[in-house]
Amino acid sequence: MTRVLMSVLAAMAAALPVSAAAAPEQIATYQDWYVYVNDIGDDTICYAVSSPKDKSPSNVQHGDVYMMVATWASGAASEQPSFMAGYPLRGTPDPEIRIGSDRWDLFASGNEGFVEAPAEEDRLVAAMRRGANMRLSATSERGTATEYRFSLLGVTSALERAASACR
Repeated sequence: MTRVLMSVLAAMAAALPVSAAAAPEQIATYQDWYVYVNDIGDDTICYAVSSPKDKSPSNVQHGDVYMMVATWASGAASEQPSFMAGYPLRGTPDPEIRIGSDRWDLFASGNEGFVEAPAEEDRLVAAMRRGANMRLSATSERGTATEYRFSLLGVTSALERAASACR
């Protein structure tokens, strides 16, 4: 997973409007979560990242799928969750995250899903810290309904390490 994730993060960095973007560097692993640091121009972005433990349906190509929580050293964002699918997302129905009985709708943009309101981002990250598993459902642009189960083991330590790396 590390090599694939590095290429995904490098592609994300290359898409940003900056002149020089370095390859992301993995700095820690905490159970099912990884921490990466990426220097982009004059800023540093630190990511806590995980891939799903289960993907369904099993008979389709999902591509690379990740849940990320990003913090910018500049303070532009702190613990900002996002979902990255290996395919373009359909916006309707909205991608949805569930942790226990709590739920969040994401807005889709290309192959990514984001929480729209900062207060909801905070609520999601707090639930991730308390939870054991997170379920995410999304629909591909072609209309295929997909579901992912992410382990939350290690997320708290990964978030703390990402935050300290971006101070």
